[in-house]
Amino acid sequence: MKTLVFFGLCILLAGCGGSSSESSDSGGSATTPGSNLCTSSDINSKIGCELTRNYLWYQEMQLVSPANYTTAAAYFNASLAPRDNFSFLLTEQEYQDRYINAVFFGFGFATQRSDNNTGLQVLYVYDASGAAQQGLRRADKITEIEGISVAEWLAGLDSGRYSNEDIYGPNQAGVVRNFVWRRPDNSIGRADFQKSSVTTNTVMHRSVREIAGKKVGYLVFNQFIDLSESELEQAFGYFSAQQIDELVLDLRYNGGGLIRVANQLSSHIAYESLRDKIFVKYRYNDKNSSRNSTVLFSPGRGQTLLNLPRLFVLTTPGSCSSSELVINAMSPFVEVVQIGQTTCGKPVGQIPTLVDNIRLFAINFQTVNALDFGDYFAGLQPQCLVTPAVTGDWGVNTDPLYSAAAEYIRTGSCPMVQSAVASSVAVPLRLETLDRGDARNQPSWQLYNEQ
Repeated sequence: MKTLVFFGLCILLAGCGGSSSESSDSGGSATTPGSNLCTSSDINSKIGCELTRNYLWYQEMQLVSPANYTTAAAYFNASLAPRDNFSFLLTEQEYQDRYINAVFFGFGFATQRSDNNTGLQVLYVYDASGAAQQGLRRADKITEIEGISVAEWLAGLDSGRYSNEDIYGPNQAGVVRNFVWRRPDNSIGRADFQKSSVTTNTVMHRSVREIAGKKVGYLVFNQFIDLSESELEQAFGYFSAQQIDELVLDLRYNGGGLIRVANQLSSHIAYESLRDKIFVKYRYNDKNSSRNSTVLFSPGRGQTLLNLPRLFVLTTPGSCSSSELVINAMSPFVEVVQIGQTTCGKPVGQIPTLVDNIRLFAINFQTVNALDFGDYFAGLQPQCLVTPAVTGDWGVNTDPLYSAAAEYIRTGSCPMVQSAVASSVAVPLRLETLDRGDARNQPSWQLYNEQ
């Protein structure tokens, strides 16, 4: 069994959370965590024992009794430090499916509410999904599901008359729903989508175009998981063959994942400038200070290593964890131009620990870069503050974030109009649902609903 170091949340594949929606029987507090946590054999005590030993914020844990909670998830959530919006649980099978096998179960697309809750705008579609095969694309707006308007569905969802299962059907293979959507050109699509297991792609888009006499690569990267290693190598092989001069890295929906993949991605971009330099320093709690360590930049399984002098990164509050780590780690050595909105603010990470049949994703360590900077719990601030909008498929000229990067390449500065508009907003998009897991584990930066 692999033990993987994670620096991020599950966002897309797991719907962010993984904890049970069940609450405790009483939620009663104990005067102490209990001296017998590490000698008892029940699952809650085992979890409590692990937290007291390896949780970064163990001194801030809530003092609750394991016996007062009927589920491991309920006890785990009740024990966490008040500041912790990141720790979560998965079953071992969920862990294997989401992070090792890269399997998503559903229709295979993500949406956000649009047009005053009368439509669901598509943010992305997995390449291998039935929805993609039926022609659904980013920026399409779903207007009907099963012959009922999205406006009616969402109004019923908000009032409690409908549930997600009413709209999309039970989470079972073979469930079919009929969707109607409007494309950006106002043409209409209609098709039956069937729920199934979908192999996800973490590279959502790659392309090269000429801007101001330079070949500019554009990479939309969605999650740092095992599968990403080969997908990134393929993407950078493509960029190398095109001999790009600049790279725009789109991390707007990337909530994190494996640190080693973040290291590989950074090395793909500018290894000659990063070779033998510090990528990250790990800082554990005072019980585990002997585990503090330093990791250098390394391409890992990446074979195609470019030497770009700077990097443009597109961010939103959905850019979290390993996405932030790439920015923070590279900044001391390579010019990094961040465009968009402030990131989520997660300079901490987890080592998923197996406790019985549960993977415990409790925060274990904080990270800092070569300059010992890692205090960005309020997020990393962009140089060019720009409000995102979905105006078409990936790489269209009307995309505010992508067009701002293109303008910076042309002029050497942030676009004045977009910066002025964005400076007074930067409001996160509405979270579509909170039904998957306890609300405390739904991060504030999750911006969409994936089906």
